[in-house]
Amino acid sequence: MKVEGIMKSDTKKEVKHYRKRTKYQGVYERESDVKIFKGHPDLCFDIAYRTNGRLIWEKAGWLSEGYSAKLASDIRAGRIQNIRHGQELPRQKNKVPYFKDLAIKFLEWAKQNKRSWETDNFRYKKHLSCFDEKRLNEISSFDLERLKIELTKKGLSPASVKHVLILFRHMWNKAVTWKTHSGENPIKNIKLPTLQNQRERFLSYQEADELLNVLSKKDKQLHDIVLLSLHTGMRFGEIANLKRQNLDFENGLITIMDPKNNETRKSFMTNAVRQALSGYSNLSPWDYVFKKDGKKLEVVPYPYRTIANKLFNEGIEDPRQKITFHTLRHSFASWLALQNESLLTIGELLGHKTFQVTKRYAHLIPDHKKEATLNLEKVFNTKKQNNGMKVSA
Repeated sequence: MKVEGIMKSDTKKEVKHYRKRTKYQGVYERESDVKIFKGHPDLCFDIAYRTNGRLIWEKAGWLSEGYSAKLASDIRAGRIQNIRHGQELPRQKNKVPYFKDLAIKFLEWAKQNKRSWETDNFRYKKHLSCFDEKRLNEISSFDLERLKIELTKKGLSPASVKHVLILFRHMWNKAVTWKTHSGENPIKNIKLPTLQNQRERFLSYQEADELLNVLSKKDKQLHDIVLLSLHTGMRFGEIANLKRQNLDFENGLITIMDPKNNETRKSFMTNAVRQALSGYSNLSPWDYVFKKDGKKLEVVPYPYRTIANKLFNEGIEDPRQKITFHTLRHSFASWLALQNESLLTIGELLGHKTFQVTKRYAHLIPDHKKEATLNLEKVFNTKKQNNGMKVSA
């Protein structure tokens, strides 16, 4: 059979790059490099015809799918008949996009709409770019399960693995929203890692004082950042976003704009915080309070980790027991609970969106369950006495 031209394969390494004529006019066949059918390389049948003076190549189907040269010839005859009678040819379906194309579009969107877009960009390049050359309909639940296992073997924490999978889910859902793709999200059948990372460790007052003393001698700005988190429970991102106009020294208030839960809230300056922040009172209203090289801080200054590790983390393996920057916020909430503040107050000061998050501090509130039970007993006994009932000893 005569060799006809050169062509690109449908998928990577799927077929050899040539067609052979068959005995049917305009029908060609080509062998697969990888697909085997009944002990032989699978055959793909293509048809060729002209419309408006332009040569059209169209894939009919594979031998393993029930196609034959005769069936391909019949399909070609139907196309020619449509052309001759001015009927519209079947529209070629839009090809499903590659994952890399979705990633480009998603990251462009994230840069404009997500404060964490740089983290998304890092996770995509580091962990999800392995899907770049796959079309979305070629990514299966098995592929994601394998990725989950590989990331775990590399030493990523369950939380990190979960974040990567959630990013994939978000990207896919955006593709559906943008009508780029309509297939079911393959992550639907993947069980996300169960996290055991709820922090238990918080600083004692003495440890917090020790940390502040060390920082005051090494880095004034870092000292003020740590003090602010310890005394207000603010997240690092909230502190980094502070501008001079958010500080109300007259009323001792800090306005936290665009926090994690998107609900602006107020924090209150302690005397120590007011004194520390007064050093930034001469900034222009639109200046960021804390800066590095004249720009807003993007990450926790590196010296914090070094100092915290030296003071508190040597020999500690359990991440729940390590002191991180988030420990400062956790310490603020824990101190409030220990002084018997209500969970409602703690949740409002921390800017929690749900009570479920705040409830983790309930066990620190001194004897509140015992006191509630004893109070109930007192009321019960009083009622019995009033009704002339004998109270048991």
